[in-house]
Amino acid sequence: MEGNFLLLLVILSFHVYLTTSSDPDPIQDFCIPKPISSHHHRHFSTSPPCKNSSEVTTEDFIFSGLKSAGKFSQTGFATIPVSPLNFPGLNTLGMSFVRADFKVGAINPPHFHPRATEISHVVKGRVYSGFVDSDNRVYARVVEEGEIMVFPKGLVHFQMNVGDFPATVFASLNSQSPGVQKIPAAVFGSGIDEELLVKAFGLSPKQIGTMKKRFEPEKGK
Repeated sequence: MEGNFLLLLVILSFHVYLTTSSDPDPIQDFCIPKPISSHHHRHFSTSPPCKNSSEVTTEDFIFSGLKSAGKFSQTGFATIPVSPLNFPGLNTLGMSFVRADFKVGAINPPHFHPRATEISHVVKGRVYSGFVDSDNRVYARVVEEGEIMVFPKGLVHFQMNVGDFPATVFASLNSQSPGVQKIPAAVFGSGIDEELLVKAFGLSPKQIGTMKKRFEPEKGK
């Protein structure tokens, strides 16, 4: 009986560790990865060989790609994600960054990051921002210039420029690979069976077909 109790404690402790841990802690000051072959470049971890510290320079820790907005979509939204993929200095440090720009009325649609909490700083404009908790309660308001809002890990969140001028947001995430799933594209652009979607949303097959056509181009992005 005592052995079963100890085993239960071990299992519970391991579960708590898995559910509360983020990226692994680095085991060295930094790891600027050496250039690797293109078919391996999508993921960075402690596995790629690091540059010798004598080869590392200050420039390895500076990223200059956020000075202006990225390419705007047809909806008036632009993002520049910053991760070890384009800024190797972040490798093994457990964080990433993003710049988001909104034309008037533009939105960042409901989405979530399965592996990271996000803190969002409105540096220009007025942005209606919020998230939905696991009881479907919404926490949202207009975030003014200079204010920040946090979006807890794994919860659906969203943003919309409600000002009269373009808006800019900088955000930091506590994972170097936070992942992102946009809800509209995940539901209608992923290939879920149409009959299930009809039953889930109470829409007609024609309406579901229209939604699928709209979001299928985003598939795989």
